[in-house]
Amino acid sequence: MKMVLNMLATLTVIGLVSGGLLSYVSGWASPFIAENKLKATEEAIYLVQPEGKSYEQVQDPNLEAYKVFNENKEFIGYSLVYKGNGFQDKIRIMAGLTDDIGKITAIEILEQIETPGLGTKILEPPFKDQFHNLITTPNIGWIKEGSGEKKENEIVAITGATISSKAVVVILNEGLTKLRELEKKGGKQ
Repeated sequence: MKMVLNMLATLTVIGLVSGGLLSYVSGWASPFIAENKLKATEEAIYLVQPEGKSYEQVQDPNLEAYKVFNENKEFIGYSLVYKGNGFQDKIRIMAGLTDDIGKITAIEILEQIETPGLGTKILEPPFKDQFHNLITTPNIGWIKEGSGEKKENEIVAITGATISSKAVVVILNEGLTKLRELEKKGGKQ
């Protein structure tokens, strides 16, 4: 019995010390993680809006979006960040949009944990390039490869990674709906 109590006491001490160390490291690393996430977001703003020279965040607590301006300080469009469920976990996407939200200029996948070799193909140019100048109305759609002619608002889903492809489309459509609602309410500041 004494041996069991000693083992329990030892395991308790190890657990408390380990938990304390993990908490300390997490607290120490959090500002660095937030700073790196902010840098990645800023870089992505200019990747999806290549003609952008400056931006300002749209003030809405329910939506992460940025108004992007060219070198003459003229509004050229939005950079919209939105996330939703993928196959494995959340996918966080940034989409560049024209000023009327009618076309996508480009997309960047900011975060994802999809299946390597399949779902991670959403990171590759053959998939992402389909969104360049894609019409966003009425909604973005998708078709299976080889199923016919795609429309100007559709992309071709990745064979073997249809769930990840469809997830990107769903996430973008949800984000676009929220941005359009905000714009209708006079959120174009």
